[in-house]
Amino acid sequence: MVRVGILGATGYTAAELLRILLRHPHVRVTVATSRQQRTRIDQVHPALRGRIDLWCEDLSPEAVAERADCVFCALPHGASFSVVPALVERGCRVIDLSADYRLHDAAVYREWYGLEHGDPQRLGEAVYGLPELPVRRARITDARLIANPGCYTSTSILALAPLVAGGHVRREGIVIDAKSGVSGAGRTPKPHTLFCECNESVSAYAVGRHRHTPEIEQELSEVAGAAVQVVFTPHLMPMDRGILATIYTDPLTDRTETQWLDLYREYYRGSPFVRVTEALPATKDVAGTNFFDVTVRRHSGKLVVLACLDNLIKGAAGVAVQNFNLMYGFEETTALL
Repeated sequence: MVRVGILGATGYTAAELLRILLRHPHVRVTVATSRQQRTRIDQVHPALRGRIDLWCEDLSPEAVAERADCVFCALPHGASFSVVPALVERGCRVIDLSADYRLHDAAVYREWYGLEHGDPQRLGEAVYGLPELPVRRARITDARLIANPGCYTSTSILALAPLVAGGHVRREGIVIDAKSGVSGAGRTPKPHTLFCECNESVSAYAVGRHRHTPEIEQELSEVAGAAVQVVFTPHLMPMDRGILATIYTDPLTDRTETQWLDLYREYYRGSPFVRVTEALPATKDVAGTNFFDVTVRRHSGKLVVLACLDNLIKGAAGVAVQNFNLMYGFEETTALL
């Protein structure tokens, strides 16, 4: 039985993590932390009533390490690198759900997040935790520190990996038009996520400067073996959860839609959570699941990729548990199907 701790246990992602881990046959959740709240977890997340008897505590990383073998770090960007070093040094395996360890270069992190990285020496040690990528999967099993991917990034990278891996599309000028539910902005109230602001409205944000852009380019470039450049534009949708991305690329090979779908099926052979479908994907089809749905269309000389996932599960908590399962030698789908 693996003792598991969750840092930052009051957010939406933490709620999904707890829901999944409480049905995991090889996990015992032993610690949950919060800097603001001192209350029972099932009071913060009422859906967990009767399933967990644990209080939120404000603990040092040293105290957490005494009570947990593996820690899911669901802290805000800029907070993880203040606690991860102490956890790793005390023998904990860490799955960090913030962006603090996703980028390989501290200068790039500073440029996009406006912060000096507090643990730059571990940027090379952290393993980007997207198991469907062959270049990452092999390293997840033995990793001490997993940089769990973001929701927009997972959608975009998984949608494009088969194309850039085989050099089937032009690597420059890839356009990613993505829409996300409001839960993607987190549980802390913000003016643009208030009901009266976002209901009955669709809006773009962070145009040309969204922080997931360098992460998408970094991982796709690793897959392609050469630099990949994207134009990424996110939109806020008046729905609770889900991400849908419509991606426009310039194909370099001539294939029918059936042949493109077959290329995806071959690339993701053995990936239990990727569903390559002939139908157009919709967020309701993946809501509450760890599935990623994708299809392709040819249109006016372009190859159009359409993909969706649940931002809180496959885009956060679900893939984190996927990584956990691989790290500890459990069946990849454990607690996720």
